[in-house]
Amino acid sequence: MAFGKLDGDDDDVMSQINMTPLIDVMLVLLIIFIITIPVIHQAVEIDLPRATNQPNDSKPQNINVSIDAQGKMYWNQQEVDEATLDQRIAEAAQQQPQPELHLRADRDVRYERVAKVMAAAQHGGLGKIGFITEPRH
Repeated sequence: MAFGKLDGDDDDVMSQINMTPLIDVMLVLLIIFIITIPVIHQAVEIDLPRATNQPNDSKPQNINVSIDAQGKMYWNQQEVDEATLDQRIAEAAQQQPQPELHLRADRDVRYERVAKVMAAAQHGGLGKIGFITEPRH
């Protein structure tokens, strides 16, 4: 924008911006912010109750079923037969949350014995079966 002088003698154009209106607007905005910020943060003082929030994740005990080289089955290091194993699997399947069955089998045991334990777990209603192995050295 070009502004001229009031006297008509001089035809020079004024090339400077008048900063006074910009400073006035800035000061007005500053005063508005100074007034409104304490109003925003003002709240009613209330002493709220305190509580702890800890997750209630209770993990069930894992069931260890072991089969030795002779084909004997162990439920948590206690020897069991097939009927007892089926009964304990059915009881474990009723628990909430369901425990996980960890199956440990000797490397010389027949696969048929391992398959019978897996089938008993499936028929009993256990959904999680894990195989425990030894790492190679």
